[in-house]
Amino acid sequence: MKILLSISFLVIFFCFPGKAQTYRKGEINLENFVEELFGIQRTDDNYEDLYESLLQVFLNPINLNKTNAEELKSIYILSPIQINSFMEYRNNFGKLLSLYELQAIPEFDLETIFQLLPFVVLDDSKKIHGPLSQRIMESRDAYLIFRHSRVWETRRGFTPPDTLSGGRLSSRYLGGANNLYGRFRVQHSKDFSFGFTIDKDPGEQFIWDTATKRYGFNFFSYHVTLYNQGKWKAISIGDFQMQFGQGLVYGAGFAVGKGGETITTVRRSSIGIRPYTAALEFGFFRGVSTTYQAGPVKITLMASNAPRDGNLSILIDTLEREEAIITSLQSNGLHRTPTEIANKSRIRESNLGGNIHYNSPNRSLQLGVNSLFTRFGQPFIRNPQIYNQFEFYGQENHVHSLYFAYNYQNYFFFGESAFSKSGGKGNILGMMSSLHPKLGFSVLWRRFDRNFHSFYGNAFSEGTRPINEHGLYFGLNFKPNQKYTWSFYYDYFKFPWLRYRMYAPSSGHEWLTRFAYSPSRKLLLFVQIREESKARNISEYPSFQSSYLLSQGNRWNYVFNLDYGIDKHWSIKSRVMASSFNFNGNKTTGFAISQDVNVDFQRWRISSRVALFDTEDWDNRQFIYERNVLWQFSIPALSGQGMRYYVLGQYRLSPKLSVWARFSRTIYTDREVIGTGLQQINGSRQTETVFQLRYQFNR
Repeated sequence: MKILLSISFLVIFFCFPGKAQTYRKGEINLENFVEELFGIQRTDDNYEDLYESLLQVFLNPINLNKTNAEELKSIYILSPIQINSFMEYRNNFGKLLSLYELQAIPEFDLETIFQLLPFVVLDDSKKIHGPLSQRIMESRDAYLIFRHSRVWETRRGFTPPDTLSGGRLSSRYLGGANNLYGRFRVQHSKDFSFGFTIDKDPGEQFIWDTATKRYGFNFFSYHVTLYNQGKWKAISIGDFQMQFGQGLVYGAGFAVGKGGETITTVRRSSIGIRPYTAALEFGFFRGVSTTYQAGPVKITLMASNAPRDGNLSILIDTLEREEAIITSLQSNGLHRTPTEIANKSRIRESNLGGNIHYNSPNRSLQLGVNSLFTRFGQPFIRNPQIYNQFEFYGQENHVHSLYFAYNYQNYFFFGESAFSKSGGKGNILGMMSSLHPKLGFSVLWRRFDRNFHSFYGNAFSEGTRPINEHGLYFGLNFKPNQKYTWSFYYDYFKFPWLRYRMYAPSSGHEWLTRFAYSPSRKLLLFVQIREESKARNISEYPSFQSSYLLSQGNRWNYVFNLDYGIDKHWSIKSRVMASSFNFNGNKTTGFAISQDVNVDFQRWRISSRVALFDTEDWDNRQFIYERNVLWQFSIPALSGQGMRYYVLGQYRLSPKLSVWARFSRTIYTDREVIGTGLQQINGSRQTETVFQLRYQFNR
């Protein structure tokens, strides 16, 4: 019977090409996915980190025949009622025989299925047969990527140095302007994963120098991970991340915060150990980790000893003894100048940690305990500022938490409570639910003390870290039918202590509403409005003697978007974005208009865009997600006046070899100098190219 169902669904997909033409197995339309989850780019988010986290999810697909509700929640696509429906279907009918069978699951619509497909697999063959070496050699998910990118205009850092007073030479970049990147990986879902990532940023030297810990490529990351070796559910050596609870202690993976998806994104999932394959040079552990299962309990232990970039200074005490101290940590991973090279890997960071995770027999209840001990090679003593009095100081930190997750029908309750060595506490309590098959609701309360210290957290918050914040979030999503969707959220937050550029306690709010109309997969029209109110110092450079006065800054963002598939080869996308920013009685505005034309012909694709922008200041810069080569992300901040355009081409030379090439240029009409410092370009345009090759083994 199930075989007949699968054949029927296969026929449906191919008899209605207008519904299925945009899907290719193993690929994801990042542009549409990003628009749905994030809604509008926020000015203070680290998008490189965010999209690298998305990449980690995409490179570790979920096996639908072996997954659980917790893992399905981690990709933020399925609603509570859809997750419950999937689990009930699999319990009643057994393993899925085909991905097309997803259409038979109640509450699953085609739009949801197309969103889900790039993140899932059905793969039970070869997993338990043959030795590990044979499974590695025969894996169909093995690839090698090499990428080159470059900005072609000369930045100041690549020019000859100037002679300063005293005969000293000004600082310049020591390496070339090329950015080189490579990644190799071979894996099988829930079986094994091996790989490495190499990277050289623009301005860095390609040099072998043991004294400065540079070995050709400036960054090298590697991992060896085995899954399901009897009761050992995961064993990882090298670089890895961990995620348990709501991200107060261990936060890795894909954490999107607030955006167009207003329900599923408020909750974090306990996905455990995950190999780290990104090129970001921070936010991961380096060492060994393992998970052991004893009945309903999983025990995870980890040990890490990783180098970190940072600035060391010599402190002389009252007895004239010298002691090295850490004054700052650096997370940009750049080693271009003598100063940046001197700061490379100067600090050792050791971590010991663990997790105990309990799943009830029916998997409706999860309970867990987290602990993490961190020690730096030298004491951390920050340069004192009025706003950082309660930040971490010292050489050691420990943070511990208790968390729970409970599923009752279509209601998911979750929470975590943590405390750090300082005595500071962090708390999260939330719920998301399907009040009705057409109506979703979420609520989340959080409270982070000003002295709560967690180095690897990614909990839901207004700030980039869970510290010095209280807040309450509400989200709604209403989908009366397949054509219309309305989403809305409101978030109130306050900061009990001072923050950077906020030299007094403050509060604010943010809300977003989005109305989308999609009568078919060929057409998507949406309108979106977002308003944010947040305080800021009136004086940009206050002194310790001045009185710190705040004013509430109000930012409004508007988006009108139209996607239209002309036929199975051609599609267009039109967008108008506008914003205003009102601060201390001064109102400024900005806008951007973009037009895309995309074509897809079997072995090759071409994507193109022209955008015009005009903003009065940096606070009104416009963020527009751009298509780029596979697994690279581009969200330029368009500020000032000018035009930006790009052309991206992809060609599949053979089943194993694909090539990408991208040309982009920004032309400004209001300036003759772009950027500042060593990144400065003398001229009114900036041109960048990207070239990438991917070779897939065993295809």
